[in-house]
Amino acid sequence: MNVMTESNHLKDSDSSLERATFAGGCFWCMEPPFEQLDGVISTTSGYAGGDEIDPTYQQVAGGSTGHTETIQITYDPEKVSYQQLLDVFWRNIDPTAVDRQFVDVGRQYRSAIFYHSEAQRKLALASRDELAASGKFDQPIVTEITALNAFYPAEEYHQNYYQKDPVRYKYYRYNSGRDQFLNKKWGKD
Repeated sequence: MNVMTESNHLKDSDSSLERATFAGGCFWCMEPPFEQLDGVISTTSGYAGGDEIDPTYQQVAGGSTGHTETIQITYDPEKVSYQQLLDVFWRNIDPTAVDRQFVDVGRQYRSAIFYHSEAQRKLALASRDELAASGKFDQPIVTEITALNAFYPAEEYHQNYYQKDPVRYKYYRYNSGRDQFLNKKWGKD
């Protein structure tokens, strides 16, 4: 079984590292913004939020598992804070979309924050409330905030897809409408 839960500990030599888990639609599109951050050690595409044990991409994409496409970030909190990760997360999704992100439709593409600790839960809730109060969006923020109970890494061909097949990735990303929406909401960074 290929699963990462909170009972899995980072290697002893990595005891200062922490994890964050976010769902923002297509996991291919969520890896690059986080990998650019100093202090992010790795990102892993996977699945969380459902009941199926060790689901496959075909099962998740079919919408029968309850899981959503997710990324799990291993990071050094001495270099990048969870709050900074939350800021990047919010700026890369449409938090008002119910069971979809851009062209990807279905519960398997819902946005979610899967917290690993009470501290992460509090920061996630506060960041959601701050975004809602900002007036940036005229619809309610519907991103789920829930405890992570299991994370299943996706198949190897999904990991760092934007690097493995940059032409196909860029074509998909452009045609998804994600960048057009983000540029309209946040401007170009």
